[in-house]
Amino acid sequence: MHHPYPRLAEAFADYAARFPAEPDLARFDEWLRAGSHPFHRETPSGHFTGSAWLVSADGERVLLMHHRKLQRWLQPGGHADGDADLANVALREAQEESGLADLDLLPGIFDMDLHLIPARRDEPEHWHYDVRYVVVARGSEAFTMNEESLDLAWRSIAELAADTSADTSLRRMALKWLAPTG
Repeated sequence: MHHPYPRLAEAFADYAARFPAEPDLARFDEWLRAGSHPFHRETPSGHFTGSAWLVSADGERVLLMHHRKLQRWLQPGGHADGDADLANVALREAQEESGLADLDLLPGIFDMDLHLIPARRDEPEHWHYDVRYVVVARGSEAFTMNEESLDLAWRSIAELAADTSADTSLRRMALKWLAPTG
């Protein structure tokens, strides 16, 4: 059967082969196949989002934002708004949410995380199928905030990996970043 998004499906399969123990990976492919509008926030049960693991040029620090709505420290990211190129979504969100200009998107999916967004006002509880990519700040690290965040900060990745109170998926990404490859 023809897949509606073959390149993304292939990227999901590659990621699942590299990280077979991670939960929920099959749900990403199921959502990609079954959802009539999987990239639109108007799909009430859930939608794809793109996020950036935004690291300093030396690879030692990650830029996190204190999210206004969720009241938590998280990586930059956001809704795909119909864009099936989730790497492009991650890069766009990194630029918009940090104000940094000289950003370099690395190829391949870095992390995938399925999480439930609580209901608020006119928005029902729904799932975010978040696909994360590494974005490297090659130039100035002087960020500017936008209205989505209460604060932005460069955090030591090693400290984040050791912080048991940190968001579970942030710690997983920090540990993944620090893991020797080979």
